[in-house]
Amino acid sequence: MTGLIHVAYIISALLFILSLAGLSKQETAKLGCTSGIIGMAIALAATLISVNTPWGWAIIVVAVIIGAGIGLYLAKKVEMTQMPELVAMLHSFVGLAAVLVGFNSFLSLGGSGSAEAASIVTSGNLPAEIQEQVAALQSKLASSSAEVSAVALTGKELFIHLVEVFLGVFIGAVTFTGSIVAYGKLNGSFKLAIFKSKALVLPGKNILNVLALVVSFALMIVFLSTTSFSVQLCVCLIPMTIIAFLFGIHLVASIGGADMPVVISMLNSYSGWAAAAAGFMLDNDLLIVTGSLVGSSGAILSYIMCKAMNRSFISVILGGFGNKAEAASAEEEQGEIRELKCSDVADMLKNANSVVITPGYGMAVAQAQYPVAELTKKLRDKGVNVRFGIHPVAGRLPGHMNVLLAEAKVPYDIVLEMDEINDDFSDTDVVLVIGANDTVNPAALENPNSPIAGMPVLEVWNAKNVIVFKRSMNVGYSGVQNPLFFKENSYMCFGDAKKSVEEIVSNL
Repeated sequence: MTGLIHVAYIISALLFILSLAGLSKQETAKLGCTSGIIGMAIALAATLISVNTPWGWAIIVVAVIIGAGIGLYLAKKVEMTQMPELVAMLHSFVGLAAVLVGFNSFLSLGGSGSAEAASIVTSGNLPAEIQEQVAALQSKLASSSAEVSAVALTGKELFIHLVEVFLGVFIGAVTFTGSIVAYGKLNGSFKLAIFKSKALVLPGKNILNVLALVVSFALMIVFLSTTSFSVQLCVCLIPMTIIAFLFGIHLVASIGGADMPVVISMLNSYSGWAAAAAGFMLDNDLLIVTGSLVGSSGAILSYIMCKAMNRSFISVILGGFGNKAEAASAEEEQGEIRELKCSDVADMLKNANSVVITPGYGMAVAQAQYPVAELTKKLRDKGVNVRFGIHPVAGRLPGHMNVLLAEAKVPYDIVLEMDEINDDFSDTDVVLVIGANDTVNPAALENPNSPIAGMPVLEVWNAKNVIVFKRSMNVGYSGVQNPLFFKENSYMCFGDAKKSVEEIVSNL
């Protein structure tokens, strides 16, 4: 039976790898999802087979029913615009699971203090009758397979397992609270400072981060060197967990709203490593492989996005970016705006040969992807060259805009990344900025004091005409005013993006 379970785990791991490969391209995304679903089904089946006790089955069944009920409810209720928040919350669950597994794994060992108890029993200081009773009790406990495996951990094995426990709890705790803060920042309805879009800047924040890491490392040294169960638990493990909880809060709270897509990717990586740590503690090979896949892929994605945003990868890990000096305030006037009605926009599009659409989070909020797809089809039928320019962090989740456009059946071949489209704006007649703000903000290149300074953006202002669809003149998620709105070739089309695009389509 054990061999069959290992074979099932290997098959699941291969399917997970195929899933990641499939999800790397829009054309194969459905196949990737299917591979992941089949792999997880096999993994769950193999795990259930490995359960040997009726009460174990009962607990699993109850947990599956509760979890499946919550999952189905959220899946039906959640909007596409809320997917980043949901992902952040799911990451927190993985982190909390790693913390609980770590504590349970440590407590199941009985603590290294059991060695002290054994020495007392064998020292001959207790009466022979008591020694015999203790020995009988130890023998009875050893009959449990769990206790047998725990007692078998001695020397180097015990040392390695304690390292796994400590690091697993630390990573899980950071992931748990960091993900909750990310959820609050994305939700935007909480009033606490840590949940605000603006980065939280505490005095000596970098020193605080380093201090948290140094103290945690010192506690790990004590945790591994002592043989006292009470010291390991009360002096090392619990204080470290509290420090890690606070560290996770400060880590994400210190990051500005414009960089939240990278934070979500980073937390995805953290949750993967937390799952891998849980796999080591549970001696589950599949959980180790799966966690490593998620952790490494999340780290690679974070690196790619940091490179696209001209950010330091190390700074992302340490929560040290998005905190530059504030740009001009939202109320500061930077020029006059020119407003266009939907009928005027339609007339401009009729005379255009090349059109580029740059969507953002506002398109997702307005659910304008379907009328945008209809507009695209009408323009292409008229012979207009229509393409989409997607910034790496458009929306609040990596690939957010690509998913929306694919959902609306926009052809994959006209959806281009920022690096592919930026050089073509100078030859473009009309750019439609639908719900984007920070990703098309020239302040990133022109204002060294801006919170988004240095971030590569879609250089839409190089086109002949730029039309920005917005509900109002409010600033973007990063809280930075956008000079694009006041440029001579820019026009504002105020109103709900979905209704505005539908009106333009009717005028065409």
